[in-house]
Amino acid sequence: MIKVTKEMALDYHEEGKPGKIEIVPTKPYASQHDLALAYSPGVAYPCLEIEKNSEDAYRYTNKGNLVGVISNGTAVLGLGDIGALAGKPVMEGKALLFKIFAGLDAFDIELDEKDPAKIVEIVKAMAPTFGGINLEDIKAPECFTIETRLKEECDIPVMHDDQHGTAIISGAGLLNALLIQGKKIGDVRLVVNGAGAAAISCTRLYVALGINPKNIVMCDSKGVIRADREGLNPQKREFATERDLHTLADALNGADVFLGLSVADVVTPEMVMSMAPNPIVFALANPDPEIAYDLAVASRPDVIVATGRSDYPNQINNVIGFPYIFRGALDCGATGINEAMKIAAVHAIADLAKEPVPSVVDEAYGMNNIKFGRDYILPKALDPRLLLRVAPAVARAASESGIAKRPVPDWNVYQAKLQSIMGDDGKMMRRLADLARQTLKRVVICEGNMDNMLRSAARLAHDGICSPVVLGNEEMIEKRADRLGLSLDGVEIVNPRHDREEATRERYAAILSEKKAREGFSFNYALEKMYNRTYFGLMMVETGDADACLASTYSAGESTAVNVKSIIGLQDGFDHFATMHVLNTRKGTFFIADTAVNPDADKSTLIDIARLADKAVRFFAQEPVIAMLSYSNFGSSKHEEAKFVADAVRELHEKYPGVCVDGEMQVDYALNTVMRDRTFPFNKLNGKDVNTLVFPNLTAANSTCKMLLSMGIGSIIGPIQMGLKKPVYFTNSNSSEREIYDLATIAAVDAIVHGKK
Repeated sequence: MIKVTKEMALDYHEEGKPGKIEIVPTKPYASQHDLALAYSPGVAYPCLEIEKNSEDAYRYTNKGNLVGVISNGTAVLGLGDIGALAGKPVMEGKALLFKIFAGLDAFDIELDEKDPAKIVEIVKAMAPTFGGINLEDIKAPECFTIETRLKEECDIPVMHDDQHGTAIISGAGLLNALLIQGKKIGDVRLVVNGAGAAAISCTRLYVALGINPKNIVMCDSKGVIRADREGLNPQKREFATERDLHTLADALNGADVFLGLSVADVVTPEMVMSMAPNPIVFALANPDPEIAYDLAVASRPDVIVATGRSDYPNQINNVIGFPYIFRGALDCGATGINEAMKIAAVHAIADLAKEPVPSVVDEAYGMNNIKFGRDYILPKALDPRLLLRVAPAVARAASESGIAKRPVPDWNVYQAKLQSIMGDDGKMMRRLADLARQTLKRVVICEGNMDNMLRSAARLAHDGICSPVVLGNEEMIEKRADRLGLSLDGVEIVNPRHDREEATRERYAAILSEKKAREGFSFNYALEKMYNRTYFGLMMVETGDADACLASTYSAGESTAVNVKSIIGLQDGFDHFATMHVLNTRKGTFFIADTAVNPDADKSTLIDIARLADKAVRFFAQEPVIAMLSYSNFGSSKHEEAKFVADAVRELHEKYPGVCVDGEMQVDYALNTVMRDRTFPFNKLNGKDVNTLVFPNLTAANSTCKMLLSMGIGSIIGPIQMGLKKPVYFTNSNSSEREIYDLATIAAVDAIVHGKK
């Protein structure tokens, strides 16, 4: 877990533009004509259309993609009643999560009001603005009244996430835990500790999933909620018991499932020991659970434990649900979020946990093999497939239950839309960064004496992405860091020329000269090379002294590439290696190859590049759909270059049928699925959107990448090497701090995956 200090958090929220969200125009606004369409007089026309038909608001405005995150700050998680204004950073954070996980826009609205009736009146008056309303951090029992009335009086989805989000995620975990423990939901005894909004909603949903109400015992700070207790509110009375039970310890004796939404350390190991065989303990108090995870697991070997914490298995995390639930609800024009939709989300989340996880997630979470079992009952929060599973399930349930005003007409098209959302706004890099943090790897940055490299190394160490090792003169590096105001805590400096590295240089030289004895490498020649930072860094990786390396280039990088190939070697089954850039755009993520290594491509080179690209795209948890590019379309030109691209495609089809590839084709046909399939219906990519572009030569690929980067069309990550035996990456000496940071992150994750093979 990365350590978060007060200073770090305050700097994060203050630097640049204060806060975490902004409004970005989605239409052209450069000319007077654009402005006339956007505002007066053109704006009158959509206004009049909406006046005639209110549903047209979803055609002409952002209403259908806009969520209101509304709170009065009376029950902010872990902080309590801190007030509306103090709760604003939390609501901005919720808006950010909506955007990055589901592509939904959100306005945060903080209401300085505690009267439930007035809150209902205010929110109802604002409802025309939004496609959905996420109530947040409103204390019980007022939250029940507010949500119930708004659901009755508004015709858009309204959900208090503190109640239903926790219920949905924990409900999915419960179904899977019961399956693993071999128990039927209708037979189990459930004990709930806590009687607030989340506890009540969880218990209600568990009943909807099949828990017998007679088998439920709920406790609050006074003990078991009994039917003979005076002064119970309607929510507590709903789950009051007539059993002769008084304390939490009494209730847990012989129970199958414990759900805690209360306070820390109220459950003891002895209480867990008293539960029925194969018990389930969901201790969800935050930040400290009702019983510590380690303590609960140690109390008995047959228990399944979940908490709200990310540093233990089975985290009950609302981000697994709410972005995708609202995404599905808004996309079908649902008038609410009903039980059918919530239960559909439960089953979609539960079912996803049973599927094999993408290799990059599977390998990188610090576990030998993430698979369905007692330590993995829920998908990881960063699993990109959640959007593709939960949103359609919710939309389908809304349609089937009759509350969808705009049912999804084509589920395949809808899946494609969701797939494109997955690539927006750098979510891939955020996911990889979190994966890298799970197992810190030593990443060598060869040119440690450059400002951009040193800044990146300091940030990588600060963010806990990897353990950076910078090569260079330590005195010069420390002076440079002081000049730049950088802390080098966590950054290791290695000077390949220093006397103390003499033994290391000789060891590396001996290994290299033996490996390349028949290529003119004498020991003395190899020893001389060890004073070179690039050679030294490569040998650190080759010998296992480091896990990955960023080798700097100054122009085309051909000499560096030759050295890397010679020292590190190629992956088995390949005669070439290559590089790829990742282009993140508003239309999705695209992969471009080869951008830095092979200046004189031929048929065999293109075949290897396509195969390597296929593997690399899968590394990023996406399904590759590859177009082999040319100025020709499927044989329209007989020029030599077009011909060898066509020949490469033909051989790929014959020898590697598992690679989804076709060509040769022009780039506009590659990226316009409808035009391509209409013009060339025989193509093997029919119906699929291309996400991977293999160019016929280095000039085309490299120029395209740099042109797109210079024009600001999305963000570009790379070059990412493909085909070497170990994680060695190339970075231009003039690369930005962000480019180096991203490349080091990918190198670290690659090293984790490599180490697990």
